[in-house]
Amino acid sequence: MSFAVAAAGSSPTEYVSHHLEHLKVGEGLWTFHVDTLFFSIVLGALMLLVMMMAARRATSGVPGKLQNFVEVLVDFVDNSVKESFHGPREFVAPLAMTIFVWVLLWNIMDLIPVDYLPLLASKMGLDYLRVVPSADVNAPFALSLSVLVLILVYSVKGKGFAGFGKEMLFHPFGKNPLLWPANILLNIVELVAKPVSLALRLFGNLYAAELIFILIAMLPWWIQFIPGGAWAVFHILVVPLQAFIFMTLTIVYLSLAYEEH
Repeated sequence: MSFAVAAAGSSPTEYVSHHLEHLKVGEGLWTFHVDTLFFSIVLGALMLLVMMMAARRATSGVPGKLQNFVEVLVDFVDNSVKESFHGPREFVAPLAMTIFVWVLLWNIMDLIPVDYLPLLASKMGLDYLRVVPSADVNAPFALSLSVLVLILVYSVKGKGFAGFGKEMLFHPFGKNPLLWPANILLNIVELVAKPVSLALRLFGNLYAAELIFILIAMLPWWIQFIPGGAWAVFHILVVPLQAFIFMTLTIVYLSLAYEEH
């Protein structure tokens, strides 16, 4: 039995269940995962702070390391938007930047050893703590629902109310009134599938990664670093990839919504 399991004074099953339990308040529909909200807000504030620091320190002369890093990041996101979105980019590019960096920070939290922050929280009187917002299905779904709202906004912005209504009625089977119900049903399914696919892809990958780290932590302490190190190296590739996929699909979905079919 590993040190982590022994320290928790529990069986392996209880240890895994404990690490997958959220710090929460409320009941039923009005249950709030306090840990997810806390780390999401803190990471969002950190993102804003770093960007503000980079903006204030920006110079036309020899740039510093922070300015170089942010400029590379901005160019990367801006090029991704240019390639996929062919409408006005004044809002879409900052949106894509925010999504990429925020989700990236969410995912990076999964690289912190699974016992460190929960152990610190237990010393502060908190029974449970999960530190990876993207491993909580509520966070990816909340972000993807925001994208769904923007899809509807850009559908109307690009096509107008009349154009959007015609697309819902006539696409994909045609203008025959008998086909309208089928068109509306398929278009609603397509709209719903977009945020669901965004959320579940991110959640599934990070939840699985978190679970594997928890299982590795149950191994004897003298062997943990071998599978843990190997999985961490692989996960370093997954962390930015999932953030990039979420950002790219958001841009593509907004582009499809804006353009007429």
